[in-house]
Amino acid sequence: MFKSAISRPWVCSRCIRQQLSPRIRRRVAVDPTAPGSHHDDKTLGQIFDSPGFWREYSQSHKSGHHAGLFQNRYLTSPEGFEQFANTSLEKAKRVVAKILAASTTEQYEHVVKDLERLSDLLCRIIDLADFVRATHPDPRINQAATRAYAKMYEYMNVLNTTTGLARQLDIAIKTAGSAWGEEEKLVAGILKRDFAKSAVDLPQADKEKFILLSQEISEVGSEFVESMESAQPFVQFKSSSLYGMDPMLVKEFTRWGQVTLPAIGEAAHAALHTVYDEQVRKQIFSAGRTASRSSLRRLHSLLSKRAELAKLSRFQSYAHMSLEDKMAKTPEAVNGFLQELSKDNRPRVESCLADLLAAKKSYTKNPNSGLEPWDKEFYMSQVLSSVPSRLRNADFLSSYFSLGRVMQGISRLFTRLYGIRFVPRENLPGETWNSDVRTLDIVSETDGHVAVMYCDLFARPGKSPNPAHFTIRCSRRIRDGEIQEAAAVANPLFDSAEQAANDGMAFSRTPNGVMQLPIIALICNFATNPGSKTPSLLSFNEVTTLFHEMGHAIHSILGRTNFQEVSGTRCATDFAELPSIIMEHFASDPSVLALFARHYETDQPLPVEMIAEKLALDKKFESVDTEHQLILSLLDQACHSSRALDPSFNTTELFHSLQRQHGVMPPDPSGTCGEGFFGHLFGYGGSYYSYLFDRVLAERIWQQVFSGGRDGGGLIRGNGERFKGEVLKWGGARDPWKCLAGVLRDERVEDGGKEAMQLVGSWGVERRRRDRLEGRGSKL
Repeated sequence: MFKSAISRPWVCSRCIRQQLSPRIRRRVAVDPTAPGSHHDDKTLGQIFDSPGFWREYSQSHKSGHHAGLFQNRYLTSPEGFEQFANTSLEKAKRVVAKILAASTTEQYEHVVKDLERLSDLLCRIIDLADFVRATHPDPRINQAATRAYAKMYEYMNVLNTTTGLARQLDIAIKTAGSAWGEEEKLVAGILKRDFAKSAVDLPQADKEKFILLSQEISEVGSEFVESMESAQPFVQFKSSSLYGMDPMLVKEFTRWGQVTLPAIGEAAHAALHTVYDEQVRKQIFSAGRTASRSSLRRLHSLLSKRAELAKLSRFQSYAHMSLEDKMAKTPEAVNGFLQELSKDNRPRVESCLADLLAAKKSYTKNPNSGLEPWDKEFYMSQVLSSVPSRLRNADFLSSYFSLGRVMQGISRLFTRLYGIRFVPRENLPGETWNSDVRTLDIVSETDGHVAVMYCDLFARPGKSPNPAHFTIRCSRRIRDGEIQEAAAVANPLFDSAEQAANDGMAFSRTPNGVMQLPIIALICNFATNPGSKTPSLLSFNEVTTLFHEMGHAIHSILGRTNFQEVSGTRCATDFAELPSIIMEHFASDPSVLALFARHYETDQPLPVEMIAEKLALDKKFESVDTEHQLILSLLDQACHSSRALDPSFNTTELFHSLQRQHGVMPPDPSGTCGEGFFGHLFGYGGSYYSYLFDRVLAERIWQQVFSGGRDGGGLIRGNGERFKGEVLKWGGARDPWKCLAGVLRDERVEDGGKEAMQLVGSWGVERRRRDRLEGRGSKL
């Protein structure tokens, strides 16, 4: 039942404190039209674009008292992690004792709030420590964070099998549930469902088997992902056979005129796109799509153990178990969605296939040529390279996207849509994990300080290249009893009971009480220009990535609920990507780009037709990728069906059958087993369809709510308020189908179910946005 945010796909971890006690510092809401907002906007650009300005700006608080990591007063040294964990653990044990002792109706009325506080106490450690151990450069702090994480995670696993807590929740729902508000009832349902998934109701022998199976699934799943390998790890050719491939790349793998190329990885990917010799491409493709027997054994073990776990838990299949708390609810609904989406996508794939086949016939001078699986990437590249474009120079667009200007643009967009903006703030001593980290207070026109965001956006040695959004700490209401408890302790680390109740991290006083503010960390790996005055310049893909991650951030910022269990991105997995994919639409909207996209040297605005050209190139074969994702989503459902218990279950036969049945593009040849490289079968078991689902929802909302960007629809406050009011502000505290029905004003989807899933599938992922773009100068 108890879980941290980090276990959810796409969804992130938790974050911190800026509002110090009144006698130290106060921040008030700032009118965005006031002179200070212009100054903040200018400073926002400078702290990211001017290294000299940043050095001067960040010096003002270099000396002074150590504020603690994330301004958490415990975390001023590695030893502080142990103190923080022990203090939180003692609080948690007192909450558990209180829940187990409840016996009156009045006491049962508080059980959900107490369970939610217990969950928050666990997540305060687990999510923060997990982030720190992955990012902090100091090994002593890494080790301390790891120990704190392990201690609280172990306690969480104990609680998940504590039958007394589940029993008390059941009694509370029956005896006191009528007195709860809607959000509290929803949280109670989530907690009850999570307890059931933890096998607390099973007989002791089955419970022990459940725990053992869960551990085995975790181990074999991790091994499957980490040890994926090809049956033929390398392919060898004479260097002359790789004609068409970048000679410098070929040289890296050449010894004595012989090229030894890894079967999987970037080099093999490049070869499939560029090597002229079809037989060479065939060998590379086949090797890269044939997993080793050990990889397939691990996959089959993972799937059979999951099927066994679901059966033990009284579910029809693991997919049924996984989907119970998703929008889809059932595998039948998922498959209905995927089949409708496939129908919508098929004509565009057929058009792409015709283009590729024509390109091959022209290239080979053979009118009877057929397209093979190893031809796809090569002829895609040939078709795209034949299109005249100014975008061949990768630096051409990036000159209009300095990081500082992009951050200004996102802040200006959020001001237009939601009335919030980014306000730069000097880091306090010890507050961040690296001197490159910029701290932004998120300020609302109406609510004042509403969140803190730490931006670690620049590349450095040893840093993960993967962009990510982490919620270090979720929003929730800090209840009066917690503040009174903190006041009774009188801890000298803190200046007030309110501050102590939140470990020193960001909070705000509202008419409804004290709120724990969301603390967010945004991680990217953008290249810098050391020793140069040139700012960090982003490619358009990097701009889109930053907008995507900001979509998660705005969900955390605006989804400030009373219960952390449903705040921000803590919603159904198949709804969680919607805000981030919506932001990708804003990234390419001409009216939004006009807010910030200017040449870093000349200050000239970006020619809009260049973005239209870029998008047309990127989207030329988008439907082909959609088809591939559809087939993988269908494979995910089939692999997690009850068929996985059948000793004769064969994932390779299944994968090839799905390709033949649902694909327009040529299927993989016999003898290959590409499913052995599908690592997401572990991470997204039963829910891989979610990203496609949210792409459809985002496209629909972009067209219906924001008018597809026409007539400045992407900047109209009313449109933003509609999306905020029906979707973002709820986090996970409202049925997502009701959110969808509300924002689209479409009652057909309000109750969800298989029919609603099929309807969503029929909407398609590629609505006719292209018509608008092609009218602005596209050559495709």
